[in-house]
Amino acid sequence: MRIIDSLEFIDSNEDGVFITHEKSTKRYPLHQHQKGQLTYVEGGITYVTIDSVTYVVPAKYFFWIPKGVPHILRLSHSATVLHSLYYYTHDDDKDPFYTKLGIYGASDLLIEMIGYTACWHDQMVDHNTPNFVFLQALKNILPTFIDKNMQLQLPFSDNPRMIKITDYLDVHFGLPLTLTDISSKFNMSERSVSRLFQAELQISFLQYLKTLRIVKAIELLMKTERSVSEIANAVGYVTLGSFSNTFYEFTGMRPLEMRRNR
Repeated sequence: MRIIDSLEFIDSNEDGVFITHEKSTKRYPLHQHQKGQLTYVEGGITYVTIDSVTYVVPAKYFFWIPKGVPHILRLSHSATVLHSLYYYTHDDDKDPFYTKLGIYGASDLLIEMIGYTACWHDQMVDHNTPNFVFLQALKNILPTFIDKNMQLQLPFSDNPRMIKITDYLDVHFGLPLTLTDISSKFNMSERSVSRLFQAELQISFLQYLKTLRIVKAIELLMKTERSVSEIANAVGYVTLGSFSNTFYEFTGMRPLEMRRNR
């Protein structure tokens, strides 16, 4: 059962946990549910869009979406498997973790626990189900990951001028681009471009380009066998050290470490 086809069923038992493990379609359109969503990403990259901001979730990370939050899911690879548990919310007030969007590196223990739930695939599990206490324990340990929150955000805008610029950057991110280059390319003053980024994306041009390059680097690490040096050069970095340090600043891990996680 595809999640987008089972939204009513997900919310049918407020005290239960709906579980699905699926090699997914490329995109889930905007939707929401009254359960907290725990999803572990196996392989590839998943993009979660909420309030015009896209969050990047690499393989071996999991994300938590609080109840009632409209979101879009998009997958970068057809082999990506999403392991999702839709949780009851009556006890969410016991920890701030459950009320905020979060993206976290998954421990081996958590991966094993989520893997065990495959025995309940496409089922609503509640107190009447044997071993329901296992699912309660799984939810209870989630706040221990709160210090590992990685929110790599790539904002977007429906503004036509902004779309033209970001579409251009999406193709030419590897070039040594400057604010002057973009201003000249789109016949705007540097001040106007800077104001446009701040007004539409709440981020500077340079910070947007920096984030975009790291997102592209993650995609290359996950989907190709190119060396880290080649990837650094492809996304616009002159030195490997600078690339590695910036990558760590955004993700909390080195490029090779993330590649080993795919």
